[in-house]
Amino acid sequence: MKEKIKYDVVIVGAGPAGINCAIEASKLGLKYILLEKGVLVNSIYNFPTNMTFFSTSKKLEIGDIPFISHTEKPTRREALEYYRRLVYHYKLYVVYKQKVEQVEKKGDDHFLLTTSDTEYETSNIVIATGFYDNPRKLDVPGADLPKVKHYYDDPHPYIDMNILVLGGANSACDVALETWAHGAKVTMAIRKPELYPRVKYWILPNIQNRIKEGSIQAHFNTAVTEITETTVTLATADGELTLQNDFVLAMIGYKPDFSLLDQLGITYDDQVQRIPAFDPDICETTVPGVFVAGVLNGGLKTSSLFIENTRDHGEKIMDYIIRHRQGKEV
Repeated sequence: MKEKIKYDVVIVGAGPAGINCAIEASKLGLKYILLEKGVLVNSIYNFPTNMTFFSTSKKLEIGDIPFISHTEKPTRREALEYYRRLVYHYKLYVVYKQKVEQVEKKGDDHFLLTTSDTEYETSNIVIATGFYDNPRKLDVPGADLPKVKHYYDDPHPYIDMNILVLGGANSACDVALETWAHGAKVTMAIRKPELYPRVKYWILPNIQNRIKEGSIQAHFNTAVTEITETTVTLATADGELTLQNDFVLAMIGYKPDFSLLDQLGITYDDQVQRIPAFDPDICETTVPGVFVAGVLNGGLKTSSLFIENTRDHGEKIMDYIIRHRQGKEV
């Protein structure tokens, strides 16, 4: 029989938004729990080893705790340390390896969340699951081969290898440049006729110059049609092209997991972009007692929200929950 515990609020996802919500819940004396299916800030943990944030450390600060970094823009390693420090400072109640498999509405103000071994009862749910844990997958033969990677870690395994990088935005350009700089033979396949124009300003000229000089081969208006153990086949503007290949690094983006929202019957303001309908003042969805926080609120428009412009979600949500609860007690 599964253990069952009741809380004022259950927060799903221990990324920056979830941590921020937990800090605010802790400050207000709410009985809360923060559930995480993987490790703390699981998405940031899966960022490339040498990644540098686009935002400054000042803009990433939450919980009134300074974010100290060696340069203006912090690294992945510094971010991991910062979020660990927040959890320890506020003594946040985080439970790891707890993937919420099912969520049900039980009455007007009662919800039941189920993991593999525990049931959590609550009057309020905050869904802060982000999108980086759910990569967009290729729909071509060979897409499930082990050589196809949706996360990039470190350039070392790709030395002297034939690499195909898919995509033309920030991640793809970063990966192409770093693997090339460490000795990989890099080809890029880009669906659009040009690189994403908002590639980081310190990256764009570099990748453009490497393509222009031929150090990195780039095929625009191109899609992958098949992947084998030793080759990759592309549909290019000039016809079909088959290349020798050791790894495919599919830097083609990520998307939110909408399963919990759909289980609860939450509606969307934009059905195509899957932007959940919520009150921007309190982040409450169309289901009373269910809130959304962080970059999840942008739906499939994953470049519309960032850590720095969702830092107020935790305060909005928890302030409303405490006021709503006090109103009921009057």
